Amino acid sequence: MGPGPSLVHPRVLQALSKPLVGHLDPLFLGLMDTIQGSLRALFQTGNEFTVALSGTGSAGMEAVVANLIEPGDRAVVGINGVFGSRLATMIERSGGIPVPIEAPWGQIIAPEALHDALSRGGPVKAVVLVHAETSTGVRQPLEAVGALCRSHGALLIVDAVTSLGGIPVEVDAWGIDACYSGTQKCLSCPPGLAPLTMSPRAMDIIRRRRTPCRSWYLDLSLIAEYWNDRSRAYHHTAPISMLYGLHEALRLVHEEGLLPRFMRHQLNGDALVAGLEPLGLLPLPSNEHRLPMLTCVTLPDRIDDTLVRTQLLRDHGIEIGGGLGPLRGRVWRIGLMGESCQQAHVLTLLNALEEIFAQQGWLDQPGRAVQAAVETYTHSQVSARRGA
Repeated sequence: MGPGPSLVHPRVLQALSKPLVGHLDPLFLGLMDTIQGSLRALFQTGNEFTVALSGTGSAGMEAVVANLIEPGDRAVVGINGVFGSRLATMIERSGGIPVPIEAPWGQIIAPEALHDALSRGGPVKAVVLVHAETSTGVRQPLEAVGALCRSHGALLIVDAVTSLGGIPVEVDAWGIDACYSGTQKCLSCPPGLAPLTMSPRAMDIIRRRRTPCRSWYLDLSLIAEYWNDRSRAYHHTAPISMLYGLHEALRLVHEEGLLPRFMRHQLNGDALVAGLEPLGLLPLPSNEHRLPMLTCVTLPDRIDDTLVRTQLLRDHGIEIGGGLGPLRGRVWRIGLMGESCQQAHVLTLLNALEEIFAQQGWLDQPGRAVQAAVETYTHSQVSARRGA
């Protein structure tokens, strides 16, 4: 129940153990085509270039930056957590000029700040935002950003590592030009692949680069030729077993259905927050911008961060994440992603926390946390019956 990797379904583990075939075998190439179609449905896009890049979500991040940002390009980047900062670093290493828009950790990048940055003068190649900031649990609104970027001739690049498969990611409707994710979060596949989609506009910019991409391995113009069902030009040996696993993980996603999956994450996230509040653990982000699959809560001064997380893991077999950067020791990051997003896990965690808090003398009335979560589930069931 940490910020990733999430639990993996037995069907995915079984798929990972299938015998290997060659990465240019017709059966495997057909599997690649199926994966592309499933990813397009998940990203809600018709983009031809929609692939699973070899490497973790960070490889997707670096590929997008390395291919779209050339030396001297200015890129507006939202920094309100660890991963916005990492994007700014990658832009700088690619020779670009990051134009930071900063917000306190736990808050969104305000749309007004984006508008001001784009209107300040000087060409901007791209706006880069983290949809789900894993270090803070913040959900960045994106619905109107694509149109704003296009009005200023800028690309929109989005990090959806934690959000894809847990909340809507609507690439075409929101005007996103480049969007990447990772397999180990809400897709519940082991880490090792980066789902990635690029708009035709973004791919055209890549093909018209003034300078070659500084990374050969992550050069998307070369990778596109391997994933293209008309050319299939060899680039590198694909991680065959990982793609078997992703194929099965995507089947599970679409068998459940996107809307039911999003509702499951929201319900369990709401129940978790309801149960944590009686323990004095309040969400860092506002309710309006809180992620359902990654709950970041602040710790009262009386709570010993390391003691509780160590005891949870040692005595209960439950992992939760601590804070990063300036939030180290001040917050917990609790993941409810994909296969990990289950009512039983919510109630088990709350029960374990109550037990530890009571042992340490931090809790006078055990049972209130679990009861608050149960009431959330009961209310949801009553509402569903009334709606039916």
